[in-house]
Amino acid sequence: MANLSLVLWAVIPPLLFLWFYYRRTPAAPPLLNLLVLFIIGAISGFAALGLEWAMETAANQVLNWQQIQRHFFGVVFRQIFAIAPIEEGCKLVAVILPLCYLQRQYYLRATTVFLFTMAVTLGFTAEETWIYLFHGTSSILERSIGTPVHAMFSAPWGYALGIYISASRRLNRDRNLIFTAWLNSVFFHALVNVLSIAGRFSQPISLLTYSFFPLLLWMFWRLEQLLQKLQGKRPLLLISGHTSSARTWQRGLVLLILLLGGNSLFGLLILARKISPLRWVLWFEPTTFWFIVQEILFNFGLGLLAWLIYSYLRNLARRRSFYLR
Repeated sequence: MANLSLVLWAVIPPLLFLWFYYRRTPAAPPLLNLLVLFIIGAISGFAALGLEWAMETAANQVLNWQQIQRHFFGVVFRQIFAIAPIEEGCKLVAVILPLCYLQRQYYLRATTVFLFTMAVTLGFTAEETWIYLFHGTSSILERSIGTPVHAMFSAPWGYALGIYISASRRLNRDRNLIFTAWLNSVFFHALVNVLSIAGRFSQPISLLTYSFFPLLLWMFWRLEQLLQKLQGKRPLLLISGHTSSARTWQRGLVLLILLLGGNSLFGLLILARKISPLRWVLWFEPTTFWFIVQEILFNFGLGLLAWLIYSYLRNLARRRSFYLR
């Protein structure tokens, strides 16, 4: 029963996230196809795990790999040249192989290809979550929060692949765009992993963790923007200034939104880590209770401030677009 519970915690959040995007996508492919790709994504996760194990075994034969991993630059090297390329490569192959079969029988829309990419990446997430939970190296809360991360990593090459597959004339520049987008995914995949590990090191490296959630927030925004483009919708504009100084000011506000919003989520996660080992009865002791209330109010305040700045930029962009009509 314990193993079944871990499997459910690993599978249900990614499936809910996939269902959320399935309902938002016009002319979405059959749900059964998405479930098959979800399973293929989980299989690709095991393949990536095997390749990573083989790579590290080979590296140990040549280098003192474990000693290298104790240094920050060793961690960066491992993420950029091993973990991120292997995982993004396995996900890309897991999408391309079914597409090679399906495109012989059906015309595939760009949004369909993008949704297939999300199904594979979320299956990959489910496999990875199960591994973490089975070995007790991460909590259910942390893994649930990280549900969309692999989908956000792979969104650029999923977008490029959708454009190429759905095009009536397949151009070399569109094919080259897939490789460029894949490199982009590898870079941000490695960067996110490095920032998540930075807290294990001493300052000033540990301070990099405060850019972890802002970066994730921006990547989620990018995922939404790419989907908007594929659906033929107008992108959500935040920077609408007509002068360079106005645009610079608005870019600064966007950065502030990411910092405030991202670190409000980070603060709530830290709070959850602190109180989760305590019995719930202890949460209502006066000192602990007021500490929890203060932390919640502070972090919700940061999030509210980020939302107000975001609303200001959106309203400004709407007014300017209205006057330009």
